[in-house]
Amino acid sequence: MNVGKTVFSQLMDFVCHSEFQKCVHRYRGDYKVKDFSCLDQYFSMSFAQLTYRESLRDLVDCLEAKSGCLYHMGIRTQPTRNNLANANAKRDWRIYHDFATVLIAKARALYGMEKIPDLDLNEIIYALDSSTIDLCLSLFPWAHFRRTKAAIKLHTLYDIRCQVPAFIHISDGKLHDVNVLDILIIELGAFYIMDRGYADFRRLFRIHQERAFFVTRAKANLVYRCIESRPVDRATGLRADQTIRLCGAKTRTLYPETLRRISYRDPETELRLVFLTNNFTLPATVIAALYKKRWQVELFFKWIKQNLRIRHFFGTSDNAVKTQIWIAVSVYVLVMIARKALRTELSPAKLLQIVSVTPFDKTPLLQLVTTQRLEISKSDCPNQLLLNL
Repeated sequence: MNVGKTVFSQLMDFVCHSEFQKCVHRYRGDYKVKDFSCLDQYFSMSFAQLTYRESLRDLVDCLEAKSGCLYHMGIRTQPTRNNLANANAKRDWRIYHDFATVLIAKARALYGMEKIPDLDLNEIIYALDSSTIDLCLSLFPWAHFRRTKAAIKLHTLYDIRCQVPAFIHISDGKLHDVNVLDILIIELGAFYIMDRGYADFRRLFRIHQERAFFVTRAKANLVYRCIESRPVDRATGLRADQTIRLCGAKTRTLYPETLRRISYRDPETELRLVFLTNNFTLPATVIAALYKKRWQVELFFKWIKQNLRIRHFFGTSDNAVKTQIWIAVSVYVLVMIARKALRTELSPAKLLQIVSVTPFDKTPLLQLVTTQRLEISKSDCPNQLLLNL
């Protein structure tokens, strides 16, 4: 008997259709469209992300082989290479950007009360960084980077507590990372963790004026004057905790207020790191621990590059590339929302793997997750007797 929903449909149930249609109407995505709506396009491209399809031909052939299941998956029109390629190239990518933003807001509300390991802070903590995706210059001439190379950058503001990106800006490879600080809307009281590539004092002073906090690394050629030096416990790795004022010809004008300089020697790597922050209340060890959390955004980039299709694109136009990236981001956030709704401790990668091998299965997703959890717990307690030699 053909009863129940496919695993793919169960995951897509977390898509709010009314919110999706608002995004479609905002940019007239379905204007004069008779077949293959924006929702069909979204579901088809999401299927490609969830099942590791490598090309349009691969995706279309897979869906054609299961054409009898498409209606139950929510896809009302059989995708072809032509209609899917045209949709990716011509339908406004901002539809999927806006919808991903809706999902991100929902995910952040679900994970907003999570505790951050090794940090007892209630404030919002962001890690800001970028990742470069190399492209072929002959196929992507609009993605300017170098004379013989094309690339795009994903400038990402990652919410450490919620484990989702709060902001993503897609640019060509030539845009310097620090310029993204001009686009960001600074939140009151939030912490912004950045590497030293973002150490532009005019932009850092803007964060300070917005009454937010930043933690970044100092460059080696920093010119400053020490105003106050506080005692530190060298056993924790701290070497200095100072209040400084910039003395450079330009920097003293760009950042006229005092800064806090913390010198720290990492016990694990033996590296000496120098941090700059405008927060004078938190202990110096907490500032060092905050900067260590910046690595979470690097892990996010690694995760989406390994588990989603954002390095091999199904189209070569600017619109097609951004459409695919934003659908990939929304799929990641959907997995995070489903993980919370199912109350599972499985990692997002594990949940994605379960969906990837069972998209047409009609087993309840909760049952699949529970079965996997039981298998993991059994493997932790082997029944092999230990031999006493």
